[in-house]
Amino acid sequence: MNIYVLLKRTFDTEEKITISGGSINEDGAEFIINPYDEYGVEEAIQIRDSHGGEVTVVSVGSEEAEKQLRTALAMGADKAVLINTEDDLETGDEYTTAKILAEYLKDKEADIIFAGNVAIDGGSGQVGPRVADLLDIPYVTTITNIQVDDETVNIVRDVEGNSETIQTTLPLLVTAQQGLNEPRYPSLPGIMKAKKKPLEELELDDLDLEEEDVEAKTKTIEIYLPPKKEAGRVLEGELQDQVKELIHLLHSEAKVI
Repeated sequence: MNIYVLLKRTFDTEEKITISGGSINEDGAEFIINPYDEYGVEEAIQIRDSHGGEVTVVSVGSEEAEKQLRTALAMGADKAVLINTEDDLETGDEYTTAKILAEYLKDKEADIIFAGNVAIDGGSGQVGPRVADLLDIPYVTTITNIQVDDETVNIVRDVEGNSETIQTTLPLLVTAQQGLNEPRYPSLPGIMKAKKKPLEELELDDLDLEEEDVEAKTKTIEIYLPPKKEAGRVLEGELQDQVKELIHLLHSEAKVI
């Protein structure tokens, strides 16, 4: 089984994030594997352990992503690939990332490609489906269970509070949703082994891509923190008076009616 996992380095959104000069301040920020990608890494390892084969994690970005790739190797992935765009691209978007990944994967004969349902920093959920479309293979999003039986794959996917069961075939791309599994923590032996596992670094030239081939299709106009929430109000008095006051506040202050 030839399995690939698309992995993104993201901000840890449980840490305090600040804005400086119209962009997120990276100084002192904590970076992690995008949690939805981590579900993909875990599921890929479990399928490999059951069916044999190899798990390769792939990331597009700067050299800093090597830390997250090493973490995935420590979890149990076999190989890692970093497509370093730091010197080639000033900006990029979901199209950029998907185009680069698809170019890398086009001749790899992948059986299953895992991606995260969304990235917690951007939340677009576009990269996985875009890669599948460029590779001309089927894809299933927001999966919470996957069972592989030779060429047949049975999948359960989350559909806004309910579930849907799908049967499809390999090759296939899926995006991992919360509930798919519980990702393992890297063990000390795993961390030591990860230092010796192969981590290949490529650039756009290695994929026969030029900057104009992967030019972003979107432009970020502004980045800002959400407005600070004001304290709530407790209405007092008789019920009918509270209702009148609530209607008045909704009209005059909240301006929703």
